Amino acid sequence: MAEEDCSTVLYIEPYYGGSHQQLMDLLMEELPGDLYTLPATKWHWRMRTSALHFSLTLPHKESYRTLFASSVLNLCELISLRPDLSKLHKVIYFHENQLIYPVRKRQDRDFQYGYNEVLSCLVADKVFFNSSFNMESFLSSIDSHLKLLPDHRPQGLAETIRYKCSVLYYPLKMEVPLNSPTRDIVREACCKLPIVAGSPKGQPHTNTTVKISENIGVEGLRISMETVATAHAPLHIVWPHRWEHDKGPDEFSSVITKLLDANIDFTLSILGAHTNDTPECFSSLFPRLGARLVHRGPVPRTEYWEVLVSADVVVSTARHEFFGVAMLEAVSCGCYPLCPNRLVYPELYPEECLYNTEQQLFKRLRRFCTHPHLPRQAAVHKMMCLERFHWRTLKEEYSHRLNISHCKDKQSQTLIENES
Repeated sequence: MAEEDCSTVLYIEPYYGGSHQQLMDLLMEELPGDLYTLPATKWHWRMRTSALHFSLTLPHKESYRTLFASSVLNLCELISLRPDLSKLHKVIYFHENQLIYPVRKRQDRDFQYGYNEVLSCLVADKVFFNSSFNMESFLSSIDSHLKLLPDHRPQGLAETIRYKCSVLYYPLKMEVPLNSPTRDIVREACCKLPIVAGSPKGQPHTNTTVKISENIGVEGLRISMETVATAHAPLHIVWPHRWEHDKGPDEFSSVITKLLDANIDFTLSILGAHTNDTPECFSSLFPRLGARLVHRGPVPRTEYWEVLVSADVVVSTARHEFFGVAMLEAVSCGCYPLCPNRLVYPELYPEECLYNTEQQLFKRLRRFCTHPHLPRQAAVHKMMCLERFHWRTLKEEYSHRLNISHCKDKQSQTLIENES
């Protein structure tokens, strides 16, 4: 069979960036097919017009059996414009849903985005969500969303769609294995270091330190006794989120400001992508942090894993979260999670990792800063059973649910389209 006829899966991602890109890249690596994408910019226009773009650019191939796309694509429009694709096993994956996606003002919510997602579900054969919270919030909001119609409101669409829906957790394929002994090695090595009497508070107690090398892969991190802070160093807090209002940077800044006002010792890494406009709360916070701020903004992927392994606590202050890849990546590297008791978090995290108010978050961080051995000794990755999110656990399920068949002799070629 010719290579061009080998592909059985057609992957479509109108917003090829962040977790959307990570998922498609993983699927292309493990369950190869043909991938067509558009850059992760102007998401409003991707939801409105990407179906027309792909209808004009997707090939006509008889070998396709499955179409897999994120909910950014208006599948209803694509199938109408390309009826030859209607025979495929059509799968939509929801990273988020527009029916409850947070907006600053009610009038800012565009009816069309959620409406398009409902239509896509009606056309799809299977609809997968990355969490139960995502699925139930979508299905329970369909009727209220359609009440915005002035008249002739359709009835029973949630029930019609529900039988197609199920949860398929977002798969993590970690550069640092979920059950890697790396974190324990670091902690054990640090705890064996001698304590020097009279060392200033918050300063390293010895010149002997532990370095995490740049050689990061699935075989684990190689540890050598060279550099990085000791076990007696200040608590290292990481906030690995986009610098946008829905991730709660103002709440996080408020808590960190309280720690500063209380003269609490800690170090901080604020990671995550951001535009040229720094949130006002961060602009006010950064000068006060000084040397406490060890990382600011996005870092290369290799350095990203190194930061997570060196950190002690990962914090979320999100006002919206349907899964939270960054949080789970940090936890898999040994960070103790502190998450708001809302959204998807109660589904994924044990009760002891949840907080209800900003003041509770402050008190938890203050305690950890004062007693950093507490989060460092916690085996959260075991308590959370992180293996259930790993690709090696989910691969067979993805292959089955996507109805994927493979060519016996050749894997299909990768077709990636990135247009400005």
